Amino acid sequence: MKDLVLIVDDVDINRILLANILEDEYDTIEAADGPETLDILFKQNIRPTAILLDIVMPGMDGFEVIREIKNNPETEKIPVLFITAAVDGESESRGLKSGAADYISKEFNADVVRTRLRNHISLARYQNELESLVEIKTAELTRTYDQMLEAFATLVEYRSLESGTHIKRTSMLSELMINRLMSDPKYRAYMADTDITPAKAHSIVRATSLHDIGKIGITDAILLKPGRLTEEEFEEMKKHTVIGGKIIDGMLETFGDSAGYLSYCREIAYYHHERWDGLGYPTGLSEKDIPFSARLLSIVDVYDALVNQRCYKPPFSHEEAMSIITESRGKQFDPVLVDVFVETADKFEKLEDSLKD
Repeated sequence: MKDLVLIVDDVDINRILLANILEDEYDTIEAADGPETLDILFKQNIRPTAILLDIVMPGMDGFEVIREIKNNPETEKIPVLFITAAVDGESESRGLKSGAADYISKEFNADVVRTRLRNHISLARYQNELESLVEIKTAELTRTYDQMLEAFATLVEYRSLESGTHIKRTSMLSELMINRLMSDPKYRAYMADTDITPAKAHSIVRATSLHDIGKIGITDAILLKPGRLTEEEFEEMKKHTVIGGKIIDGMLETFGDSAGYLSYCREIAYYHHERWDGLGYPTGLSEKDIPFSARLLSIVDVYDALVNQRCYKPPFSHEEAMSIITESRGKQFDPVLVDVFVETADKFEKLEDSLKD
């Protein structure tokens, strides 16, 4: 099947000449002006392989048409070659900045027209194939990171006093809160301040699985001790944040962060025991100096720990856990995130009930 070329010119003879030049290699479709061009592309949803576009047309000129083409993700990658009687340096520069691939003179030389069109179609096809290959490789790399994170998280499960479902629950609970933040208009300014996009939000949720990776470096005598830790033992336990940060620093140094979320793994592992009032550890950061990802996970982590049994305590009720967290609003926890927690608390309770230890 031949490639399809859209020819746009308000002069009939120009469209006829170009169609005749291209007929052996391409199928062609024609438009006499800008509105007809946009109708073909966006109402009829016809996707040509390339577009030959006149600059000077009544009403809507070629610069306006190409702006519409390049501003639409469905058509932005279609190569557009301007056809013009003469082009000065300023117009050529403007056209190339608008996204035009090339210029073709209206003193049509059949070989030049076919060669330039063929070259730009080949180049566009190569670029699209290259982008697809990059997407495939990125997806493969992301899967590798996910598998690596799962392996480390499983290691924590076997060593830690928390069960495997703790990791799953904290991830799902974090997703509940961040989805609320992203969807509720009243948190728009808050989210803009944190610079969290949907893609970053997704990365944060995935990164929560390694929040306690540093517990690998804590001795079993402390990690699995029933009952309350001594002051010295607690100081030793607190080191799991620093150990976790160092482990992920090593991963960053070795693998980089092309998958986009190891940096969030580090933030969460290192800072999730910081407090809004600055009385947390390991660095004593306060308020918005604490990374958003760690502020979010800290609420989720505390809630899940409260409502589930541990070797050192019985489970609290959902209501008791809610009371403890809301009383710590503006003290241990980010006030806005506590408000979000309260708004999603019923979903927290249902999810916990479905995934109890």
